[in-house]
Amino acid sequence: MQLDLSGKTALVTGSTQGIGAAIATGLAAAGARVAINGRSAGKVAAAIEEFGGADFVAAPGDVSTDEGTKQVLGAVPDVDILVNNLGIFGAQDPLDISDDDWRRYFEVNVLAAIRLTRAYLPGMAANRWGRIQYIASDSAIVTPAEMIHYGVSKTALLGVSRGFAKAAAGTGVTVNSVIAGPTHTGGVEDFVYQLVDKDMPWDEAQREFMRSHRPQSLLQRLIEPAEIANMVVYLSSPLASATTGGAVRVDGGYVDSILP
Repeated sequence: MQLDLSGKTALVTGSTQGIGAAIATGLAAAGARVAINGRSAGKVAAAIEEFGGADFVAAPGDVSTDEGTKQVLGAVPDVDILVNNLGIFGAQDPLDISDDDWRRYFEVNVLAAIRLTRAYLPGMAANRWGRIQYIASDSAIVTPAEMIHYGVSKTALLGVSRGFAKAAAGTGVTVNSVIAGPTHTGGVEDFVYQLVDKDMPWDEAQREFMRSHRPQSLLQRLIEPAEIANMVVYLSSPLASATTGGAVRVDGGYVDSILP
């Protein structure tokens, strides 16, 4: 398959590292001009230098705030592809999650994506072409006891995605969510060590985490960010024109379901 995104502009939120960085570099490799987003202009500049090439533009700004969103929209007023990747997570006792914690998770994981969708969807619809994606999680379906607030925020994203897909019906714009399974990133390494012996070597710690905390995984290992990016790049391409309103799984078989 030829995944050609030449002439398309993409914005990937939270793309200076981890899954977002893999998605950004994957889209650029397919020919897209990609806007790199992070809260710090310095961090965005450093990421672009690390990624290399001329297909990246800086779009710093905290999109969980109105001011930061305006800053990003000023840098990239129009996009063809929007990947709402930004998200926060962390283990916390369910009874200790405060109202402020709940609000923060919804501001970052849900409302940031809604703001950008509202901003970019009209232009995509006018052009009769566009791709909007939300990076969800297996936690949207299998709510983890150690981070209920994160799981619920990702469940909300599935509803947001389906709803905006209906709003975009017949416009040539597709809207989907990608259900990512347990993925190997720096942040996840920190999370793993919250739950297993901190003195374990990484390979052993990863195996113990999967065995004790994610035994449903059929892959039986953490997913690499590039494996998530491969699905996002495909869904961003013209070849995925009939896939919309979906929740597409890249979860290593973690969710026990025969449906996508």
